[in-house]
Amino acid sequence: MTQRELEPITTIDQSALDAQLDGVATAIDQPAVEPTLIITQRKPVLTPGIDGFALDQDATGDAMKVAFMQKREPISAVLVDVPPAVSAPAALKAKTLARTAIANPVNVTAGDITATINSADVADALTFTQEGGELVPVLDGAILHKSIAADLEAVETPGRDATFKIVRRQPVVVPSQVGSGIADDELAAQVATAIGNEPPNRNVTVSMGTRDPKLTTEQAEQLGITQKISSFTQQFPYAAYRVQNIGEAARRVNGTLLMPGETFSMNDTIKERTVANGYTVGFVIGEGGVFAEELGGGVSAATTTMWTAAFFAGMERTFTQAHSIYISRYQAGLEATVAWGSFDMKFTNNTPNAVFITTKMTDTSMNATFWGTPTYDEIKAEFGPKYNVRPYPTIYDKTKKCLGQGGMEGFSIDVDRVFYKDGAEVNRETITTNYRSSPKVICGKNPDKEPNKPIKPGKPGANPSGSPSPAPSGDQAAPAPQS
Repeated sequence: MTQRELEPITTIDQSALDAQLDGVATAIDQPAVEPTLIITQRKPVLTPGIDGFALDQDATGDAMKVAFMQKREPISAVLVDVPPAVSAPAALKAKTLARTAIANPVNVTAGDITATINSADVADALTFTQEGGELVPVLDGAILHKSIAADLEAVETPGRDATFKIVRRQPVVVPSQVGSGIADDELAAQVATAIGNEPPNRNVTVSMGTRDPKLTTEQAEQLGITQKISSFTQQFPYAAYRVQNIGEAARRVNGTLLMPGETFSMNDTIKERTVANGYTVGFVIGEGGVFAEELGGGVSAATTTMWTAAFFAGMERTFTQAHSIYISRYQAGLEATVAWGSFDMKFTNNTPNAVFITTKMTDTSMNATFWGTPTYDEIKAEFGPKYNVRPYPTIYDKTKKCLGQGGMEGFSIDVDRVFYKDGAEVNRETITTNYRSSPKVICGKNPDKEPNKPIKPGKPGANPSGSPSPAPSGDQAAPAPQS
């Protein structure tokens, strides 16, 4: 019998090999980093791109096939460089354009007037984006338009969205108005043709067109705002700061149009509580439930008014936070507070129709009314008993800023929101609120620790008409909730 050597026949499962190579590529591929060009302090700043690398799957696969019949040792993956889509020369070209773009103003002629967009405003409006292997300039037409708005007043007529007003307790559409002027996109497109030029070739002409309202009369008539669906009035003791702060919040909320699926944010609507935004210093709840003075004190009364009206309108509770300490002027378990930069009050219009919100103020109350189309025949609140009642501590404060206050027990309470339709209950939601105890604060020294020294009368927290009012769930030390 004759012996002879035979070469082995190998069969490769290419699909399985490709799958393995795909996994390796996912683990080791490093994409290229594209260059970026931004305007910082009105100067173009270019960050160069960085090459990446990727697995050459064909070459690595061939190496694996050869290695299969040899001594089992690791093989080297074959890598290839992956350059950025935007080359270095292309990025430098864009930087040169940026320098030219923000070096000089652009003159804009519209109708009978010529306005000048200064170089600083061009810089503020200019960004660059990657497109087709280049860094392409993009101008924000709204910024450009705003920069020459005063000059354009002579030739532009602003449009006006349709809205609503209440006439004899019924919502009525206030018609929209078509305006005339320069479209932001048109302005940006025309200015873009000039920013690469040197003076005196930096002049553009823009055409005047109609400025359509975002909400037309016809659209407003289809929103389903036909009747009152809820109304709530929150009372509060008179204090000048409350009238100003709650009144400012009410003014900003009044006229809110909430579309189907849209979420209302109290903080976004009433804005940060600053002097510039119309707010003043008032009492808030600080760390440990002790009152302090801060801008915006009192706006939680507006927040509670809004949440309670939303509750009875059937709005979806997105986020609410009750005061951490029970305040007797509010309904336990059915109230809310806010703190800028910390927490908000939000609800969502989960109905098929829009909701229009109006507010009214007096020196001792705020009302919020929701107008639309009722989804339910009736919505009721059922209040459970207090439980987990917790006693309050007594603390002494010797500082000059002491604000004396009475103590308040802590407790928990459940509130059910019950929805009725056609005379039957169709849904029920439970909201649980946990109130911390509020310490009794006595201004002066503790007589038990210093029995031979009399306690000086402390400065009261305020008289009954302007007294501070307690804070939200949780131990937020800062920022303080505005009670």
